[in-house]
Amino acid sequence: MDPKSISSSWGLSNKMLIGMSVGVVVAGGAGYLIYRHLHRDLMPEKWRRVGTLQKIHIFPVKSCAPLPVATDQEYDCDILGIGIGNVRDRKFMIITNNNEMITARGYPHMLLIQPKQLPNGLVFSAPGMPDLELDFKELATGSKDVATSVWGVAVDVMVCGTRFDKWFSEFILKKDSGLKLVYYPYPEPVRDTVPRLKHMPFLRQKDSGTFNDATSYMMMNQSSIDDLNTRLKRPVDAQQFRGNFDLKMDVDEPYAEDHWQWIRIGDETVFRVVAPCTRCILPNINVNTAERDVDGEPLKTLRSYRLFDYPSPALGIHLGIRRQGIIKANDVVYVEAK
Repeated sequence: MDPKSISSSWGLSNKMLIGMSVGVVVAGGAGYLIYRHLHRDLMPEKWRRVGTLQKIHIFPVKSCAPLPVATDQEYDCDILGIGIGNVRDRKFMIITNNNEMITARGYPHMLLIQPKQLPNGLVFSAPGMPDLELDFKELATGSKDVATSVWGVAVDVMVCGTRFDKWFSEFILKKDSGLKLVYYPYPEPVRDTVPRLKHMPFLRQKDSGTFNDATSYMMMNQSSIDDLNTRLKRPVDAQQFRGNFDLKMDVDEPYAEDHWQWIRIGDETVFRVVAPCTRCILPNINVNTAERDVDGEPLKTLRSYRLFDYPSPALGIHLGIRRQGIIKANDVVYVEAK
């Protein structure tokens, strides 16, 4: 039946027909957007193995050394980040007396601050400093809240206390004061998404984690690190990129992670790949000596072939958790099967 017949049969004018057509298109478009939104995190039904989880890293204090743990340690992964009991990734951060975040980008020797786990807390050590113990029960008593930010994104934090402020100030600034150790007091992510990543279609606000730069989880492919090292005079350690997960692939595939959308570790824990990890100067600092590379490597070399359309080169992938679970080193890593 042609349009004139439809108009005649239903007593509709041409303007009314056009309006209805537009309405159908709009409704269809809205339906598609809703469908796409609801199904953007639809987990794959089929998976394929790509390798094993070689190493796992928890950084209790932002920009400090990772927690040393036994190879058979189990880790729980939830919306806040990776952790062992009360010890969570990047739950602590150091700020100035003006409530501004500091990192190893400006103070490289922060990488030499070593946290170790206690039954209900942490102990911090650093060259030339006495050990400093922190009991998590002290944090539960409540303290003064402070307004600060992580890369311009506001967040309220709690201070740990003057004896911690003095210890970190002495090691980092060589002064009796000037810095404060603060902690993340919330049971879930509260920060807004980092502005530079807001255009990423699969990123959720709750992927922001604790005091993470961008998201609560990050993975490095050791094959990509190995390929990068073939281009460098002085090889770098994967730990310089400060990822939570180091993947050892079954078949050497540098940069294969650029094309993944989903990752499963073990039988239950599932992550969405939400963004590439673009790199600052921090990987230029040797994790063992806290010295900057004199040639600006590996960032200089990464800029020569991993810049793409980003302002800084990309290496590694940001993840958002979509199904919580327990993981451990040597767990099998899967990606979506095409």
